Amino acid sequence: MTARFAPRRLTFIAASAAAFARGVVAACAAGLVLGACTRHEGGAVDDARFFERHWADPLAAQGPLPAGLSALEASLAPQACGQCHAQQWQQWQTSLHARAVGPGLLWQLHLMDQAQANRCLRCHAPLAEQKALLAQAMAWPARPAASAPSYVPQDLAQQGLVCAACHVRGHRRIGPVPRGARAGATTAGAHGGFVATPAFSDSRLCAHCHQFPDDGPRTAGKLNEDTYEQWKASPFAAQRSCQDCHMPDRRHLWRGIHDPETTRSAIDVTLHVQRTAPGGYLAAAVVRNVGAGHHFPTYMVPKVELQFARVAADGSRTPLGTQVIGWSVDTELRHETADTRIPAGASRRFELAFDAPTPAGWQLELRIVVRPDEHYERTFAQSLAQGERLPPAALAPLRAAFEHSRSTAYELMRLSQAPRIAN
Repeated sequence: MTARFAPRRLTFIAASAAAFARGVVAACAAGLVLGACTRHEGGAVDDARFFERHWADPLAAQGPLPAGLSALEASLAPQACGQCHAQQWQQWQTSLHARAVGPGLLWQLHLMDQAQANRCLRCHAPLAEQKALLAQAMAWPARPAASAPSYVPQDLAQQGLVCAACHVRGHRRIGPVPRGARAGATTAGAHGGFVATPAFSDSRLCAHCHQFPDDGPRTAGKLNEDTYEQWKASPFAAQRSCQDCHMPDRRHLWRGIHDPETTRSAIDVTLHVQRTAPGGYLAAAVVRNVGAGHHFPTYMVPKVELQFARVAADGSRTPLGTQVIGWSVDTELRHETADTRIPAGASRRFELAFDAPTPAGWQLELRIVVRPDEHYERTFAQSLAQGERLPPAALAPLRAAFEHSRSTAYELMRLSQAPRIAN
């Protein structure tokens, strides 16, 4: 792992805003918190440098609390944001972002030291304040000695990718340009105003977590997270951004492969069956990526199963076999067994030879089953099998994570086709 991924230790949470600010200065002087001295200035935002500043790795603590802010305005709690931004808060609560710190991550923290954990928290709970709270909860050696200031709720880390992770830097609120307004100005109003920038409509805003750098972890030479580059190379890059699909009309939903409607809009499927010899047939499913602006699916965790079956006239089913769309790797991320993902705008043909009675009187059936957490399911099951070697505190969240990963599967669609007899 290279320096870009090596986390720096978070060494402070002050008991008050003033002490908190002194901690930032001390950490900056010691070189322990990369980016802690970055100043996020108001007014116009230079888009060429915005993303580098906005996603300084690791993020700086918020610093001294500006005078004049009410407790509600200063709070980093999503619930506080929801007092005025009710619709966005309600939508966020239904999203995977709100569950970025769940059992699937928490059980693994018991197996990690602080530096290893911060690699995950970089995206799952990126705020310095969140990392500090988790350091205290996990009793890591570099944990802060003091309690968090009043604007940091004790459950902030458990809430995952919170509003402030994208919208708050140095206590300054930053967001998209309001409809009908101009960019680059600090507007008046709550929080002492906010900075409006078109950067929030730019796919690069999402790339911090949805694209590993070139020196990031790879399997079979492929980056484990490569979604942004997949989008850039696709025909959709010139037409729409990540936000256009995953935040339509600025809704804070971020729907993806866990959502049947979103998945259904991504692909077009045709089914064919033809006799190739007496009693022999060939089934073919052609799947085209018509809606995902990146590979379908984009990385290794989800799998899409094409389950073929022969259905007799009486309704009885005979399974014929299953083919998989996805990137299949081992649980240690070392070896690839298959990569059948479909790039944006491309198609892939999946064939299956089988025997069946002639004359027909039956139909070929194709069920498409989506397993959004298939890789996690395998990983968690393997870990449970070695449960006696795990810290006892890891077992309960691991079991919960395993059960949840199994529960996310769903049937996307079902197609049927009568056999075509070749001349």
